[in-house]
Amino acid sequence: MLTALATLLSHYRRHPGQLAMLLLGLWVASALWSSVQAINASARDSYARAEALFSTGLDRLERRDGEPLTRDDFLRLRRAGLPVSPLLEGELETPDGTRLTVIGIDPLTLPGDSPFAGGTGDFLTPPWQTRLAPDTLPALAVTARDAPGAEPRLPDGRRLPPLTLAPSLPPDTLVMDIAAAAALLDSGAMLTRLVSAADALAEAPEGLVLTRATTLVAPGQLTESFHLNLTAMALLALVVGLFIVQAALGLALEQRLGMLRTLRALGVPGRRLVGLLLLELVLLGLAGALAGIVSGVWLARALLPDVAATLDSLYGAGVTAELQLPWHYWLGGLAVTLGGLLLAGSGVLWRAARLGVLGLGQAQAWRTGFHRQLRLMAAAGTACALLGLALWAWLARQPPGEGLLAGFGLMAMLLLACALWLPPLLALGLAGLARLARRRPLVQWALADLQLQLPRLALAMMALLIALSANLGVSSMVGGFRLTFLDWLDQRLVADLYLRPPAERYDEIHDWLADRPEVDELLATRRTDATLLDAGTDATRPLNLPVGLYGITPGERLVPSWPLLSTLAGREAAWQAFREGAAFINEQLAIATGLAPGDRLTLDARGRRETVSLAAIYPDYGNPRGEVLLATPRLAERFRAPPGSLGIVLHGDADEATLRTALGDRLGPDRESLLDQREVKRVSTEIFERTFTITRALNTLTLGVAALALFASLLAQARERRRQLAPLWALGVPRARLVVSQLVQVGGAALATGLLAVPLGIAVTAGLVAVINVAAFGWRLPLQLFPGEILLTLATAVAVALLATVLPALALWRTPPRALLAEEETP
Repeated sequence: MLTALATLLSHYRRHPGQLAMLLLGLWVASALWSSVQAINASARDSYARAEALFSTGLDRLERRDGEPLTRDDFLRLRRAGLPVSPLLEGELETPDGTRLTVIGIDPLTLPGDSPFAGGTGDFLTPPWQTRLAPDTLPALAVTARDAPGAEPRLPDGRRLPPLTLAPSLPPDTLVMDIAAAAALLDSGAMLTRLVSAADALAEAPEGLVLTRATTLVAPGQLTESFHLNLTAMALLALVVGLFIVQAALGLALEQRLGMLRTLRALGVPGRRLVGLLLLELVLLGLAGALAGIVSGVWLARALLPDVAATLDSLYGAGVTAELQLPWHYWLGGLAVTLGGLLLAGSGVLWRAARLGVLGLGQAQAWRTGFHRQLRLMAAAGTACALLGLALWAWLARQPPGEGLLAGFGLMAMLLLACALWLPPLLALGLAGLARLARRRPLVQWALADLQLQLPRLALAMMALLIALSANLGVSSMVGGFRLTFLDWLDQRLVADLYLRPPAERYDEIHDWLADRPEVDELLATRRTDATLLDAGTDATRPLNLPVGLYGITPGERLVPSWPLLSTLAGREAAWQAFREGAAFINEQLAIATGLAPGDRLTLDARGRRETVSLAAIYPDYGNPRGEVLLATPRLAERFRAPPGSLGIVLHGDADEATLRTALGDRLGPDRESLLDQREVKRVSTEIFERTFTITRALNTLTLGVAALALFASLLAQARERRRQLAPLWALGVPRARLVVSQLVQVGGAALATGLLAVPLGIAVTAGLVAVINVAAFGWRLPLQLFPGEILLTLATAVAVALLATVLPALALWRTPPRALLAEEETP
């Protein structure tokens, strides 16, 4: 066994390039997959820690008038026998600039099974305790060894209570007794909110608003589609990387046919030989997988800050910038890589097991079997296409926004069907061109030679097709989203300045601005959480969905630019009904519930229940929640929603600088809440660009993996190619023409692959915007195609192929004539 295994492995000592190609394919496939899984695992750990805090499992109480709660409110409710507990939240800045969330709790009244409930003497009495996660320590310039009992100092000189590590807490969060938090935040008797166990209160006490825990969406639920998209792209990269492995395994096995024949002739049984090949795969897989996992962790560390910023911007989900990897992550990475390797090598093992002793010594047996393989690939591609059609028909019958996994399955079947059809189509095309070039011997030879290379190039071209089409689809989707998003921002951000004054000064600032000569109109907003109880033509279909209730002012500047997707009787009638009390809903809510203009909605918010008619549906890109829109005066009148922001529209000749200065003087410490339209657009655009950083990175890496697959395939067969070219040189064909012939051969095949990738990429774009995006995020994007992206796809295909051909072509150019003749003489 050991002798036979050593004999098999000796092949890689003579052909180190093939070993490098195998390990390279395993490395890149495992690295991309492992990096995304590391990011997902770290993010889910942060979600679990956040959900274990005091955010989603408890009912909330807040004042109906929007004023802050006080300690007297808490004492009054406790004396009335109501099981409520106070929470105080605030922010602190550490010496390195990190902003930490401070949460003050009362352990004696805190409901639920929180580990903080009940408390201890050190937590409840001076000098108290500060509990924090270990990954928060670097922001305080404290090490884990020195953390217990340390009292770090803040930039303003204040000291934190002694530190105690609590790994279950989310990052950048400090938890302490509410008395210590009040002293640290200098909040006096104010509270952030009161909480109670879910459903412990039958109704809200007088003057307060009760928000049920069932209406609070956990961050893990909101971000599930985001992580599923990342996983799909990582899986695509894994598949493309395994194409490299498949090509390398096939070439290595073909070149070892003589060795396999000898081993069989010496008495090594066929089953044992296949078992040794399998053991070889496992050994190579372990080496490549371990290297890939280590590289994946490094890549994840590089990408995680952008992912954390994206999740925070889109969903308000805090994710630590440090990786938190559970033990099963390492085993999962090994299992997926080894499983993919065994799948990629299964065809090679099957063919080796079925060929007889004589067949093992005939290299032509592999090539003749390729024609049968082409028929099988065409049949498999047809089966995948039929399965994709079945998934599409099933999705067409599902409610809008459902079937995310089925949508990914549809995309996978589409890509796989086209990839499987590619080699048969290339073979048919080459055969047809060969018939047309009968009178041009060199052209006919080049086409026949490319047909001979097709068994080895097929997998690389399939990987290139998948990568190009996915790259075109994702790039077109992101580009279309970017244009749509920027246009949408221009339509929504119509005010020149935006201000969020403190709730207690809202009316004062509003009245002061209304009297300023520079101000043309004020666009006041309000917002609160609500539950959509019933909906439909007669508002009797039960829903019980948590929604956002948002109020806007239908001013002269806002109404003409605000986009509407669907109305009952036109824009003018919709806006008139809106001013009179009708509602608009965003596209997310319309898709999720199937509502249409003309339906009626029953809303429950802040202790009030109202039924309103639905006048229109509007686009709301990037919002993960359903939202109901009312005119601000109607929202304040019906639901007593607290005041929000103010949009300030200026006269055309107004002196903006004078108004900003006067407003800043009046606001005092709150002047930072004033933003101009340009700043809002800049921040929004930065968030958008950072959101798709990891998407673009994975897209580029996947295309790079496909280029490596093609490069590795050409490089691995470069020596045998010189043997085939030597007779042509001997017949008088110059080496320059032979080099150009190689470039034209591979470049032409890549161009044909790119031409097939264009319609496939367009189909992928349509699937992403019409199926995946709707199911994942709840809103639909317009399909936009970019001719520049299509031309770039074709140019990329040819450039990748030419770059992959350069080294073998240079090797041929530099080979002296005597060496070419020696190549021909080599057995």
